[in-house]
Amino acid sequence: MTQRGRATRPTGRPRGAAGPRGGDLAARRDRLRAVIEPVVNDAGYDLEDLSVSRAGRRHVVRVMVDTDGGIDLDAVADVSRAVSAALDAAEETGGDIVAGEYQLEVSSPGVDRPLTLPRHWRRNVGRLVKVTARGAAALPGQRGEQPAGDRQLTGRVVAADDEGVHLETDDGRAAWAYAQLGPGRVQVEFTRLAELGEPDDEFDDADDSDEIDDDSDDIDDEDDVEDEER
Repeated sequence: MTQRGRATRPTGRPRGAAGPRGGDLAARRDRLRAVIEPVVNDAGYDLEDLSVSRAGRRHVVRVMVDTDGGIDLDAVADVSRAVSAALDAAEETGGDIVAGEYQLEVSSPGVDRPLTLPRHWRRNVGRLVKVTARGAAALPGQRGEQPAGDRQLTGRVVAADDEGVHLETDDGRAAWAYAQLGPGRVQVEFTRLAELGEPDDEFDDADDSDEIDDDSDDIDDEDDVEDEER
């Protein structure tokens, strides 16, 4: 079962050194990726998402990482420290990566994270997934003529590799190329979790990576999150 964790820490230069408001967040994200992705990969993880947003007088840098078998809180904390150190070093040698003070948040994906890459499907073998089959004239295993168009499928992921995924639906098992499918959405199955003896805390808060830690109480409530770039 995939474990999830989250670590957050304040970092960056003092607020007085902050650059002009409303800067190019896309450019900042590119600079951050160039620093962060090698660190995450060297630690044995995949960088699943990186975003930069403005919250009050500071930026929030959110980093999402994952690996086969999942990542626990201790590993997330280790990645957070490594990323923070790399950002500090990059700022010492090359100037501000993110202008001014910022909050670094490192987390692992929640259950509501869309399945868009082969590794996402592989890490969810055994789970029930809802997905759109694009332009299917007839779904595998169905009888009779079916009009062409997108179809909603709900099936269990029984196998996945770099080429495609095998789904078990009410009509039987079928293989799909990723090009035929839209983003997959994992379906919550509390009954199945109980049968497997797995904890359901993974679903209590499906994606907590958007929360800001309590130490950010200086963020202006009237100037919430703006100019978010993903």
